This record gives sequence, C-alpha cells and structure tokens, in this order.
Amino acid sequence: MRYADLAVILAYLAGITWFGARFRSSQKSLRDYFLGGRNAPWWAISLSIVSAETSTLTIVGTPALAFTGNMEFLQIVLGYLLARIVISVLFLPQYFRGEMFTAYELMRRRFGERIRKLTAFIFLVTRALAEGVRVFAISLVISIVLGTGEMTSIALIVLLTLFYTFEGGMTAVIWTDVVQMSLYVIGAVVSFFVILGKIPGGWAHVAAVAGAAHKFTVFDFRFSADMAFFSRTYTFWAGLAGGCFLTTATHGTDQLMVQRLLSARNERESRAALMASWVVILIQFTLFLLIGILLFVYYGDARLAAPAQLDRLYPEFIWNNLPVGVAGLLIAAILAAAMANLSAALNSLSSTIVVDFFHSGSLRLARGATIVWGLALLAIAIVLRHSKSVLEAGLTIGSIPAGALLGVFLLGILTKRPRETAAMVGVAAGLTTILLVRFETPIAWTWYVLIGTVATFLAALAASLLEGQRDGPPGLSPARPESEISTVEGD
Repeated sequence: MRYADLAVILAYLAGITWFGARFRSSQKSLRDYFLGGRNAPWWAISLSIVSAETSTLTIVGTPALAFTGNMEFLQIVLGYLLARIVISVLFLPQYFRGEMFTAYELMRRRFGERIRKLTAFIFLVTRALAEGVRVFAISLVISIVLGTGEMTSIALIVLLTLFYTFEGGMTAVIWTDVVQMSLYVIGAVVSFFVILGKIPGGWAHVAAVAGAAHKFTVFDFRFSADMAFFSRTYTFWAGLAGGCFLTTATHGTDQLMVQRLLSARNERESRAALMASWVVILIQFTLFLLIGILLFVYYGDARLAAPAQLDRLYPEFIWNNLPVGVAGLLIAAILAAAMANLSAALNSLSSTIVVDFFHSGSLRLARGATIVWGLALLAIAIVLRHSKSVLEAGLTIGSIPAGALLGVFLLGILTKRPRETAAMVGVAAGLTTILLVRFETPIAWTWYVLIGTVATFLAALAASLLEGQRDGPPGLSPARPESEISTVEGD
C-alpha cells in the first residue's frame, strides 16, 4: 500500500470536510441554508452547476464510453446548449418572480398544492435513485485504493459529505464545489499528459491508431423511420433531442439544479451562470473522452486486458500506473467530484421535504432532513451497486420521470386553460407512457424525455378539453413578494 498516495487522499478528505463545515456560522435562516443567502457570485454558481452536472459518473464513465466507442457522446452536449437557451427564456423569469426556495413552488402558484406535492415527490424518488447510482460510483474508486468492501467505501464518503453539508448548507455546497471542480479538472489534465507520455510515439501515434479505428468520430447523421433509428443512443438527432429535453428537465425542473439558479443574486447573474457552465461542460466531456481514447491506444499497444467492469478502467489505471503522489492527487480529484455532487443532492432533497411537504422554516428540521437523506442514499447505493454502467444507469434513471416533470412545467408556463386535475392526469399519462417505452421497446434513453414531455403535455390538454374546464387566469398567478415559508432564525 502506497502511504504517500493515501496521505494525499486522507489530507484532501479531512481538508474539504473542514472547509465545508466552517460555513456553519453563516447559517442563520432557511434562506441561508437552502439558498446560500443569495450572496454567491455568478461564476461560483456556474462552477457549482458544472460540478453537479458532471460528477463521478462522468469521470469514471465517459472514458469507458470512448474506450469501447468514439466521441459521439458530444452530440448530446449540443443539446445541452439549446436547453440552456430555453431555460433562460422560459423558466428563469418565472423563478425570479418573488422569492422561491424550490422549483415546485412554481407548480403551487400555477396549479395548486396537489400538483406541487406530486412533482416534488417524483423529484424525491428519482433523485434519490439516481444519486444512489452516483454514490456507488464513489465506492468503485475507494475500493480500488483502500481495498475495502463496497459497503465500507460507500459509508466512508457519505458520512464525511453528510457532515459538512449538515453544517454548512448551500453555502458549503457552492464553495466546496468550486474547490472540488478545480481539483478534478486539474487532475484530468495531469492524467491526460501522463497517459500520453506513456505511449511511444506520442500524440502522432495516438492520432494514427485512433483515427484508423474511427475513435474521433463525433457526428452520426443517419436517419430512418424505423425502430432501429430510435434504438441508437448516440446519433445527432437523438443527441440534440435527448440532450435538449433532458437538460431542460434537469436544469429547469430538478431541484438539484434549480436550487443553484435560485441562489444567484438576480435573474441576470443566474442566466450568466447557466450559460457559462455549458462552455466548461463541453471542455470537460471532450477531455474525458480523449482520455478514454488514450487508454484505448495504450491498452492496445501493450496488449493488456481491460477490466471486466469498464467503469473501473480509468481509476485503476491511475492507481496502478501513475507515479506516487500523482496517483493520490488524481484519486482525490475523482472523490472531489463525488462529494460535490452528493452534498448538493443532500441539500436539494432536504429543501424539497422541508419546504414542499412540511411548509416549515425550521433550520433544525432542515438539518435533520439532511441526515435522513444521507442515510437513505447510503441504503440505495448498496442496493444499486450491481449496475452495468454507472454513467448510463444514472442517465436512464433520471430520464424516466424527467419528461413528465418538464411536460407539466411547460404546461404551466405556456398555457392558460388546463388546471390542476388536468395537470395531474398529464403527469400520470407521461409516466405511464415512458415506463412502457422503457420496458416494452428498444428505444434508447436519449428519447425518453422528449416522449414523456409530449405525452404529458398533450394528455393534460386533452383532459382539460374533455372536462370542459373554464379558462383560468392568464398565465401564472401573481407572485408573492416573499415565500410562503416563514423563516425561523437560529437552530
């Protein structure tokens, strides 16, 4: 066991836990705990968005995609840009009318309390499941380094992250995200050049071998009207539609992301944070795909067998091949992404429970909810630890309900007629449709959000017509200057 590497990793774990926990003194109200007092600069929120969007799934899963395939995953990133434009135009103006703590308060304002609780419940269940997969991805890394069992590895990271999230709230989430994202980007750049240096012939050899194997292919414009077209995951059409609808759903209706946008000082800074994050996302995905291509060439030249579980490919290479100290730094970088995303999930899950279900302003209840969700994610990660691909498992789970959420949010923003009952019918229809698509067809996950959104929107419109409902008020009802939550000071 390499004690220098372990010292680097343990120093990082202790340091980031201390750094996050020291924000406790600034947590005096629910606004501080869930929105960071709305004092964070736009660039810090932008990096925090990137941290949540990439996570450990990106770091361990994306190189594996390029190792077995090519760079076609970048087609989805183009959809991410289109989604950010849609969110900036349609969603942000609504979120900054009054003060909101969660995305689902918008649903209460437009439709009523029942649809608010329904959409919040869908978020809680699916975010917990998706985050469980991400937590398991952490254990892949820790078990490689420490040789510990998966359950021990999961518990170690969850408990450390839970501690500083419990203490520092959203302020700790944002600023630890900034530190941790910087660390794992630096780590990825270092690993790129270290791997490249181990390949005889350097980049010219990589370009020749990978080019011959079509590893640098980005676009697939093939189009057909049959089921085979919809079963291909990474095509230009699937990427544009899937990336756009998935990101509009996650960044526009998912509390994990919306909470960051609501933490900005105003709508203009929130928009700047959102758009700037796409540039960083594009660079990051490109970097990790190129790392996967480098590993493909390296393993091919050395005639090495890849790990049976390809998600272990990148962290195993780091730990077994990089110099002492450097390996510890890069493993710490992977853990940085994991802890950043987990802390954000804990805070967003607890904010949804406290605000949308308990309607409470108690800081003590907020911290208690954080503990409960930490233990829940620990249990879910243990159950979901047999996933074949952590990246695609996480994206698939997130895509199943995202269409129903996006559909009902668009219904509320774009229409006047449908009321609460029709909206609930639409959500039920959207979820049913996408579950049938998931389990009864070969359609790829990149189409799930589009299908679910359309099904939800159209079913709600049809329900409103069939019920003969009268026209409602034009658009959203007037926003209150303050949230309905009465903020309680102190613990």
